Amino acid sequence: MSSAESQQEQLSQSDPSPSPNSCSSFELLDMDAGSLYEPVSPHWFYCKIIDSKETWIPFNSEDSQQLEEAYGSGKNCDGRVVPTDGGRYDVHLGERMRYAVYWDELASEVRRCTWFYKGDKDNKYVPYSESFSQVLEETYMLAVTLDEWKKKLESPNREIIILHNPKLMVHYQPVAGSDEWGSTPTEQGRPRTVKRGVENISVDIHCGEPLQIDHLVFVVHGIGPACDLRFRSIVQCVNDFRSVSLNLLQTHFKKAQENQQIGRVEFLPVNWHSPLHSTGVDVDLQRITLPSINRLRHFTNDTILDVFFYNSPTYCQTIVDTVASEMNRIYTLFLQRNPDFKGGVSIAGHSLGSLILFDILTNQKDSLGDMDNEKDAPNIVMDQGDTLTLEEDLKKLQLSEFFSVFEKEKVDKEALALCTDKDLQEMGIPLGPRKKILNHFRTRKNLMDINRPTLQPASGVTVSNIPKESGVCSKTDATGNGDYLHVGIGQVSVKYPRLIYKPEIFFAFGSPIGMFLTVRGLKRIDPNYKFPTCKGFFNIYHPFDPVAYRIEPMVVPGVEFEPMLIPHHKGRKRMHLELREGLTRMSMDLKNNLLGSLRMAWKSFTRAPYPALQASETTEETEAECESSPEKLRSLKIQYCWSSKKSTKPRASSLISLYNKNEPCMAA
Repeated sequence: MSSAESQQEQLSQSDPSPSPNSCSSFELLDMDAGSLYEPVSPHWFYCKIIDSKETWIPFNSEDSQQLEEAYGSGKNCDGRVVPTDGGRYDVHLGERMRYAVYWDELASEVRRCTWFYKGDKDNKYVPYSESFSQVLEETYMLAVTLDEWKKKLESPNREIIILHNPKLMVHYQPVAGSDEWGSTPTEQGRPRTVKRGVENISVDIHCGEPLQIDHLVFVVHGIGPACDLRFRSIVQCVNDFRSVSLNLLQTHFKKAQENQQIGRVEFLPVNWHSPLHSTGVDVDLQRITLPSINRLRHFTNDTILDVFFYNSPTYCQTIVDTVASEMNRIYTLFLQRNPDFKGGVSIAGHSLGSLILFDILTNQKDSLGDMDNEKDAPNIVMDQGDTLTLEEDLKKLQLSEFFSVFEKEKVDKEALALCTDKDLQEMGIPLGPRKKILNHFRTRKNLMDINRPTLQPASGVTVSNIPKESGVCSKTDATGNGDYLHVGIGQVSVKYPRLIYKPEIFFAFGSPIGMFLTVRGLKRIDPNYKFPTCKGFFNIYHPFDPVAYRIEPMVVPGVEFEPMLIPHHKGRKRMHLELREGLTRMSMDLKNNLLGSLRMAWKSFTRAPYPALQASETTEETEAECESSPEKLRSLKIQYCWSSKKSTKPRASSLISLYNKNEPCMAA
């Protein structure tokens, strides 16, 4: 038997389809074969690089149908763009390329697939090119129509495909150098299975996503380019958020979704790590980085140093500008692509990303009018209770004699706030008064630039302030009402950009906000404090997360209460809780079983004269009797220990001591 026949026999044994040499296969084809042919149903795939390997992923059924309709519309495909994946990707039909809409990502190839062959290692099916798939389909049609099989084709890569029958089609990959000496194609390499149509291969094809979007969530990542322990990017992690959300619609809100009462939640990633490290700072860091332990130092420069970057005024400004501008850009683009969107917007941050969002939200303005007034206002913003004139301020500083100098130069409070030490020196102000004046207005500037006064939003929500300490940093206004002063909860020299929308909820995942606020000197948060433009805030964390900190003790420091446990969406508890409860139950079962065995042993020793029937009393009865007669039990224990000293089994006393550790058996 030749090697080709042996390979064919092995393939026929592994494949349930009949062998081309068997009689049953010809009997199967001995019918009106022309009526069996039906055109193949195409499905659209896109190629994605996963772990340095090309992986072909199918579009969901709705997207594939839209692409096929656009392909078969008869119009020129050049310049034709079809939105897919809920509008997050655009497919340029003429180029056969797929582009991300909201974030930067390498373009991926798109293919209209009808024929597939099994790959080498992962056993996943790989689609043939569109041109060669058309050749295969034409050959298959002729074979079915004319009932002539064992068709042999050669692909552009010199690979051989043999169509034995409708259920047995194989693909031979040529071995390098073997074809030069005339060896037959069937002798070149191991045969691969060939399938026609996507319905014959094992691949998951989703139905698609609801068109209606009820809510939009921006997700900001933490330190480093990787966002989880599997070193996935922010885009991949947000894809998981979206998948879980869609699964929740199917499991928890299926009826409402079928009745089109609810839509879906769209999650979009916000990346600030790449713009930060594209400023050239990595080159500067590399020059000063030691050559030893290269991988660890590279990890430090690429990940941990992001925390120090955020504490630097220069790079902190870059980070907050990037985050805010990206969210504004994506929001504007999202509204352009979804003009019927009427839902709300929320933001979520992980780790350092939550701190970035916290600082941005804390320093927001409540209305467009506040922002417009801020542009025209001087650098020093006066608080609402500041009604003193320049003369009164100088009198308060005991510098009234210099008021005439400022009046001569036509310098008011706002102009004086802009003056430098050199300006005051040119006006003839001595060194001591200059320092007092500059310190007075500099202190006011630092307070008011970072700490905003109490705002009264148009919606009626009162935004109170954050105290530095309870009852320490407070001021009294003209009405005599005490009010908290703002403290520095952001970077001193950073100007925070404004968001063009008002978030409904701010979610902090594994957040170090509480730690950073404490390090910045904030000891307590006013219980009435609210973000100027955000209605709600949730601090969500895993108890084993080393970076996560609580915030509630800073709001209510005198009350001890446990955090709220979030139930799992699948109905079970978290793994660490189930593990802890399972170990607790197991230890209790072991303890109860051990104690029950010991009690039965004591009973058998102490009640030997009694009938055997009474020895089968329950553990509860024995326990009740022991509790009612402690002295009797003590005497029995002493008796048993004394007898154990005479025996050759010293383990009895140690077992008894387990029952009552307060009174060791040997001491008795």
